[in-house]
Amino acid sequence: MRLALFDDYRLGIVDGDRVRDVTAALPYPHDPDPLTAGWWRALCRDFADLSATLAGADGPEHALADVRLRAPVLNPSKIIAAASNYAEHVAEMHGVQERTLGAVEAWMMSFDVFLKATSSIAGPGEDIVLPAAVVAAGHEIHHESELVVVIGTGGRDIPVETALEHVFGYTVGLDITVRSPADRSRRKSYDTFSPLGPWVSTTADVPDPQALTIDLTVNGATRQHVHTADMLTGVAEIVAYASACMTLLPGDVVFTGAPPGVGPIAAGDDLRATISGLGELHSRVR
Repeated sequence: MRLALFDDYRLGIVDGDRVRDVTAALPYPHDPDPLTAGWWRALCRDFADLSATLAGADGPEHALADVRLRAPVLNPSKIIAAASNYAEHVAEMHGVQERTLGAVEAWMMSFDVFLKATSSIAGPGEDIVLPAAVVAAGHEIHHESELVVVIGTGGRDIPVETALEHVFGYTVGLDITVRSPADRSRRKSYDTFSPLGPWVSTTADVPDPQALTIDLTVNGATRQHVHTADMLTGVAEIVAYASACMTLLPGDVVFTGAPPGVGPIAAGDDLRATISGLGELHSRVR
């Protein structure tokens, strides 16, 4: 099932080029304010019990072209991001850091997780806004296209063997990054630096998150192309690892790491990130 948030944060099921509004089938009051929309996190938690009801619900249909798609998450408690999770990306970062920092930060070449600000989330079609001060300072700002996990039931100390049972679904994400000496979380947390979309594909539609292909084009030219099987730490292991440090809550967002091929973006660029079976996320830069 492909679940989209659209217009005033209505819930829709996407089928082809149409979206069916199933908001009325939810057992919770619909709150259109994204800051207080606890119904979304409850849906992530309760989806196993609600999926059949939603799938069979009637509701008005709209052409996707006629609605405004929103980021397919609402007010998550946190964004977790994996670092150094593709071997070829780790290798290329030696050159990137030598060029942008003057030296290689060895500690950054090993897998780990860090946090991004939830206020950095942007939806499909929203512009990525380059911070004026960062541009003026001459720092490169890079794209990183990634498979993104949305947490379902959540939990603490989740075993690897059952970790995927705690996942609600998957979406396409861009982890926009300033290359500077600043802390990782700060460099990746500017407003609009976490575009997500176009919708969440629930786990029934993605039986194996390690069997997907990620592609990114910038102005029509391919920058990134990778298979998620190439991750050094798989999705289940990332979820388990993160949960050993922090309780994962329903609706939390997990970026799974940048593939090789990262590079600078500039005002006017057109980015299209695609993951097989999950759809295309389109963003422009200004």
